[in-house]
Amino acid sequence: MRKPWWLLVVALGSGLVLTYPYLGLDPGSSRIEVRDNLRYAVLVAHIFPAAVALVLGPLQFVPAVRARRRLHRTLGRSYLLAGVLPSAVAGIPVALWSGRLLTQLGLTTAAVLWLVTGGLAYRAARRRDFAAHRAWMTRNYALTFLAVTSRVLVPVFLLAQAPFGGVDAASAPSLIPLGQTLGWILDLVVAEVLIRRRRRSVA
Repeated sequence: MRKPWWLLVVALGSGLVLTYPYLGLDPGSSRIEVRDNLRYAVLVAHIFPAAVALVLGPLQFVPAVRARRRLHRTLGRSYLLAGVLPSAVAGIPVALWSGRLLTQLGLTTAAVLWLVTGGLAYRAARRRDFAAHRAWMTRNYALTFLAVTSRVLVPVFLLAQAPFGGVDAASAPSLIPLGQTLGWILDLVVAEVLIRRRRRSVA
């Protein structure tokens, strides 16, 4: 039970950091360069639902919440419909507008997988296949957690340069697409390890 709560603390902190520059709805405060108001609006439509998904996701794994089926169902639908769905849909044009091929490929793939795993999780729940539902939700939240992982990997990449001649902070922007792509791959690998471990413990 401790792990979901620690995950929630990380998600709350990350969600605040993620959304803070956009609370005033000022394009000038955007961390990502936007050319016009339309692109800024789409960016905001991606970021705020992403924060919703990031925060609601860990609650789905808390045993006390799962035991209350109505609450679990309500939170799950809110997670998917108010978080994953709008954020993933808006995230595709945001990725394509980035102008970076690796970001375009990496984040578009992640957004599609986010939608697919969410849909499969919902279908499994409708079929009352709760083991499959939990597995797909684990994969789905792993993709949600990209918002955290991608931001952690960039400083890790920078520190990894130290043994090879020092840290070049100026290279950070060029490492962002790599973090965005490797982040969701790493998250899915961790998710699969957890899913297989859970299956072995149940068997």
